[in-house]
Amino acid sequence: MNNNKFKEFNSEQQKIAELGKIFSHPARIAIIQLLAEKREIKTGNISDFLPIERTTVSKHLKDLKKAGIIKGTIDGLKIHYCLDMRKLGESKKMFNEFMDKTITSFMCDC
Repeated sequence: MNNNKFKEFNSEQQKIAELGKIFSHPARIAIIQLLAEKREIKTGNISDFLPIERTTVSKHLKDLKKAGIIKGTIDGLKIHYCLDMRKLGESKKMFNEFMDKTITSFMCDC
């Protein structure tokens, strides 16, 4: 979407769209699921569990970190990643409210 047009939508719509983008790639979903299972994992080890290269993992980690979904702690040359449960909770709440409002507004048996 053209960034100029993106800014014409209200902030709630923009936030939901940005979160939707983050959750729209199966590799990012797999990384989130892996971190949920392992609780914390080092940068280089993530690609051992997924069918993607380390460089691709790094790109997805960068996107997830920018969105606030994950946090990283530096330990020497490695970064330990974990989920930001506060941000995930906020994301869930935002999506649930959006879906609840949409479904409630619709109320039709189409």
